[in-house]
Amino acid sequence: MSDPLYRKELLRLAADAHGAGHLSVPHRTGHAHNPACGDKVTVEIALDGGRISEFAQETKACVLAQASASILGRTLKGASRESVETLCAEISAMLAENAAPPASPFGDYADFVGAVEFPSRHRCVLLPIEAVLAAFAAEE
Repeated sequence: MSDPLYRKELLRLAADAHGAGHLSVPHRTGHAHNPACGDKVTVEIALDGGRISEFAQETKACVLAQASASILGRTLKGASRESVETLCAEISAMLAENAAPPASPFGDYADFVGAVEFPSRHRCVLLPIEAVLAAFAAEE
């Protein structure tokens, strides 16, 4: 497939669906919805000392949001709210300003470079991150 939005790496990430499902005892839950396209993401996190110790996601969305959620499912263990806020800023800059992708462990976001030219799809990539930030903001 030669479509810059749907590179095989993104399709693979979406299919892997790291973190898909539910936690037995989530400490917090966050939701994000994109009314422009109908994408919905729900995340559950367990926290230990303000850092994510467990992560689960349910993504009813396009491949871009699914792949983004899968990256988070594989990499968020140990992340703090501040590191997720930084990730959100870095992804936003990468998409809007063609800035460099985030460093490890979030380097797979470089696979979204094809979305740079499609501003209407930027929110799809950011939606799972927004759901994590909503979970951090939720009361226990």
